Amino acid sequence: MSSFAFEGFLSTPEMLEVFSEVSVTQAMMDFEAALARAQAAEGLMPHAAAQAITSVCKADLYDVPAIVGQSGRAGSLAIPLVKKLTETVALFDQQAAGYVHWGSTSQDVIDTAMVLLTRRALQLVERDLAALVRDLLVLAELHAATPVLARTLMQPAQVVTVGYKLLGWVAPLVRRQARLREAAARALKLQFGGAVGTLSVLGDAGPAVARRMADELQLALPPTAWHTQRDDWVALGAEVGVLCGALGKIARDLSAMAQGEIGELAEPSGGGRGGSSAMPHKRNPVSSMVALAAALRAPQRVAALLAAMPQEQERGLGNWQAELAEWAGLFISAHGAVKALAEAIAGLEIDAARMRQNIDALQGLVFAEAVSMRLARTLGKSRAHQMFEALAQRALAERRHLRELTLEAVQSDPALQVAMTVADIDMLFDLARAAEPAARIVRQQLPELKKEAAALAAAQEETRHG
Repeated sequence: MSSFAFEGFLSTPEMLEVFSEVSVTQAMMDFEAALARAQAAEGLMPHAAAQAITSVCKADLYDVPAIVGQSGRAGSLAIPLVKKLTETVALFDQQAAGYVHWGSTSQDVIDTAMVLLTRRALQLVERDLAALVRDLLVLAELHAATPVLARTLMQPAQVVTVGYKLLGWVAPLVRRQARLREAAARALKLQFGGAVGTLSVLGDAGPAVARRMADELQLALPPTAWHTQRDDWVALGAEVGVLCGALGKIARDLSAMAQGEIGELAEPSGGGRGGSSAMPHKRNPVSSMVALAAALRAPQRVAALLAAMPQEQERGLGNWQAELAEWAGLFISAHGAVKALAEAIAGLEIDAARMRQNIDALQGLVFAEAVSMRLARTLGKSRAHQMFEALAQRALAERRHLRELTLEAVQSDPALQVAMTVADIDMLFDLARAAEPAARIVRQQLPELKKEAAALAAAQEETRHG
């Protein structure tokens, strides 16, 4: 069975391809080609040698599984790769073979390759995250005033609106978009320091070679090698982990609201999506499932990245290697979650009628706090609270609406009759009025969120075409 049988089930073909053995190998080859061209431009090797090297820096020329298979014994994927590259160059130019990987080290090529692949991975995440944010903002505006139950500790609480719930989903995602871009700007940088980070083999030409490589690979040039300075890199991974958590929150709510007994939301269906091998009637929330799986796995991966940060002196032993092994999986999970929820929200079914039925089924109990606080002006908070605890229990036991019981209680007490009219009671049990505070928050916050999302989308588009 392929090692990706279950990994792929929770991700996307695009992201699996980014971190495939061939893609990793090609990214490493891209580093070697950029190194050769930069050194030739600085007079450290003949241009003919650079030409010979770069002409065979193509992963499809090599037996990639064989190179990967040799990496465990060698202790690094770079060692068998450089050896095979050198042998291949020697077939055409023996002298040029002596310049392969000149002045670099294994961590330089692997780290830079991972930076290049991570840039591609982030582009996929950003693309689908932008689509998810866009659709959530549209739905939040459309349903700004649609009443729905708010639930606390998994129990019905008060009335809010669908737009308010969606606002709580999308706002963290907009923040994550911004934080991911900020973290990427710090983390996506060239790794090039040679044996101990000083580029000593290249002498005075080292900084110029590094600059040329950074320019060719379109990466930031750090002031020095970051072989064991993993803070910016791990911070980026942590941001991806937080994104998985934010997506998991959406999936948790969506899957709960999609339960048959609640039936307020539903993921799109059809074409075999969300079916059951045993029960034809089932409509499983498969997008939520993928996002929840990512949220479940991300914390362990981020914890491993953090644990790997105390790396020994100028080159880590075991911790850097552990970081590498966890890194791809974090992005593989994250993109699976983003893509799955983007598809779910694009076809999300919102059943406003069912939401109203669920509110009505509670026999007015969701209005209890508002009515109690109104009566507290006359009775005091403690007595009013006790009164409505008793009325709520009666409403459930007698299957009567709380408004009816409230009206009876007020009419039986002369003091309360003076303090509260029938019109007052009707107002306190008015659904639209109860939902208005949530709707108002949506109207207040949505324009700014839309503005931020639009600016991030424009920046993303500029980066993509820049």
